Amino acid sequence: MINRRTFSKALGLGTGVAAASLGGLQGLPTASATTQNGTTAPTALTVTPGTHTSFATLKQIKAGLLDIGYAELGPAHGPVVICLHGWPYDIHSFVDVAPLLAAEGYRVIVPYLRGHGTTRFLSSRTFRNAQQSAIALDIIALMDVLKIEKAVLAGFDWGSRTADIIAALWPERTKALVSVSGYLVTNLEANKQPLPPKAEHAWWYQYYFATERGRLAMEDKTKRHDLTRLVWDTVSPTWGFDDATFERTAAAFENPDYADIVIHNYRWRLSLADGERRYDRLEKQLAARPTIAVPAITLDAEHDPFTAPGDGSSYRDRFTGKYAHRTLKDIGHNVPQEAPTAFAQAVIDVDHF
Repeated sequence: MINRRTFSKALGLGTGVAAASLGGLQGLPTASATTQNGTTAPTALTVTPGTHTSFATLKQIKAGLLDIGYAELGPAHGPVVICLHGWPYDIHSFVDVAPLLAAEGYRVIVPYLRGHGTTRFLSSRTFRNAQQSAIALDIIALMDVLKIEKAVLAGFDWGSRTADIIAALWPERTKALVSVSGYLVTNLEANKQPLPPKAEHAWWYQYYFATERGRLAMEDKTKRHDLTRLVWDTVSPTWGFDDATFERTAAAFENPDYADIVIHNYRWRLSLADGERRYDRLEKQLAARPTIAVPAITLDAEHDPFTAPGDGSSYRDRFTGKYAHRTLKDIGHNVPQEAPTAFAQAVIDVDHF
């Protein structure tokens, strides 16, 4: 176990960030979690949410259709964990999680998804497509260029969907999976059917984005700022984040492709926008709701309005390998930033299944 004296060096954090991190840690682990196969996994360091505010450095690398911006922490030759954010969020959702995993010897990669932060399309002629298989292929391309054969994938929201897809279609690239909200692979036909009114209400912005008014709002800096802040407030009702925390993430929404990517994602999911034929084969596979056989932990948040009822029962049959489900009390939608220790522990545990 890395001790406090070597903690910041091992994580590759800047001086200011390291100083903040040590102040928020509540002691080294004193116990181990017992996994499903009877082995023990290390207990993650405990961190107060909001202890870290930034990553010391960001990297850029050309991969597939993109020049991807990403944060990287931990030893270069450690086992890899790729953390995937959702909407309206960015890599800061993992700003506390990544140091915890790096302290356990993991190489942690946290990329900006297409249309976010410093990630850019290589060509102005590329269609700004946000259908699910395109985003998943971005991460496969990133793994290829970084020469990562296999990784633990961990995500929420768009990130859960992306991780689920890779685990289902490319299990040979997936060591294990942590997925908030369970199985989120989009079925376009099923999405044409109405949900219960309470669930539809939670998705209000999805329908707003189907209109020209919604598109214009996302292109307007002020309206985009206020809309995304409203989403944060409503889907994480127990999270006491401050304005600075939101503003650090909101900076990622200044990407020139942000509005196009967000609008296409939600319109495509409602069959109101076309994808590209190059992804048809993958989308056909995903429409069949493929099962996930790699070791998996699913997380549900008690106060997330998108959490399905039944404590994971609605998607349990999609996971056929070693599996565990956990419900996080008093937590909202942005699970890794609201409950970083629990999220990091899920990653460590599933890696020891």
